[in-house]
Amino acid sequence: MLGKLPSLPKDDLLGTSRDERLRLLAAEGINLDVVAGRTPLLETTCFQEQIENFVGLASIPIGVIGPLSVAGVHARGEFYVPMATTEGALIASYNRGAKVIGLSGGAQAHCLLERVSRAPAFIFGSLHEAVAFVRWVEARVDVLRRIAEATTRHGRLETVAPTVVGNQVHLDCMYTAADAAGQNMVTLATHAVCQEILASTPVKPRSWFLEANLSGDKKATARSFLGARGRRVSAEVVVPRDVVLRECQATPEIVAEYVRVATVGAIQSGAIGSQGQYANALAALFIACGQDVACVAEAAVGITCVEIDDRGDLEVSVTLPNLIVGTVGGGTELPTQRECLDMLRCAGTGRAAAFAEICAATVLAGEISITAALAAGHFAAAHARYGRRRLACSVTAESVGTAPASTEEAAVQLRQPVPADTP
Repeated sequence: MLGKLPSLPKDDLLGTSRDERLRLLAAEGINLDVVAGRTPLLETTCFQEQIENFVGLASIPIGVIGPLSVAGVHARGEFYVPMATTEGALIASYNRGAKVIGLSGGAQAHCLLERVSRAPAFIFGSLHEAVAFVRWVEARVDVLRRIAEATTRHGRLETVAPTVVGNQVHLDCMYTAADAAGQNMVTLATHAVCQEILASTPVKPRSWFLEANLSGDKKATARSFLGARGRRVSAEVVVPRDVVLRECQATPEIVAEYVRVATVGAIQSGAIGSQGQYANALAALFIACGQDVACVAEAAVGITCVEIDDRGDLEVSVTLPNLIVGTVGGGTELPTQRECLDMLRCAGTGRAAAFAEICAATVLAGEISITAALAAGHFAAAHARYGRRRLACSVTAESVGTAPASTEEAAVQLRQPVPADTP
């Protein structure tokens, strides 16, 4: 374990555990007055820059998992992680994964690369004109870089990569965005670049468009998957064999076999990458922490790798090439979202890479839990117990797989953390 944060109290039928959790978090210096409703949102002017035609708020419950142990380059220590969701069993599943990571010494995490792009297109009267335009642009990249960077304090135009398709030229303008997610930043910077191009180029385009889909904005694309859009992040953990057996009620061998089979299924479906439930973690984190939720469309692609090492322990890693997150700008300054980022010690300047590593470690927790549940045959039982609260739990572990536990035991494994001092 990397730290000594206490485990969160488990749920009870009377609802008193919520107050216990809030007291525990407060004792750790985590203030959730707005999230908990103790400080009402009477002033709504803070939403003016985030929404048009404002009428009110959607209430989405926020749960907390953890402690999640992270040994990252930028994020180090233990974290309580806020997740906003309406899916029953999701918080319990990620909580179990966080516990497994903690018992395994923490998740290593690396924010490997940062890039955000905007890709305008220019249409010419002929291929000859298109090629001449490209040569002119390539000779003026330094000028275009100065124009772009004059529009932002933090963004930097790294490269301008042209692609010629017939009489079309697509310019992939690739930026770094510091601690912002960068979508708006690169839009404004690229618009200024295009205005300079239109005013100066000797080869005038017939028409042009600020974005023509090459960037992969809010889409799952193979091109972004192989490079980076947003932040490219990886996280891994080696789970000792006894932890897999005790906490996951499965063997490392059956978990690894399940992941191999699931990879074949992903290939058949035409998926970009192969993973279990990245979108669950990212959507819940994005909503809680003020990110652009639509970016989950591209952020929730990646690869989960599972191997068994020479000691028989389970090595699990996740790689997310398109994690577009920020800790400044956008919705990060809204009241509840700011409290959630503060909980992660990730609010403000200089914290975006740490937030990305925590996101990756949270995704890793979910991959451990869901692969174990499916491998051990507990997946349906857990959802019957926690995802359909008004219906009787009639699904047994035996009816969905060869699991060693009863329905109740399987569900409890997903439901709550065991105290840190439990052997």
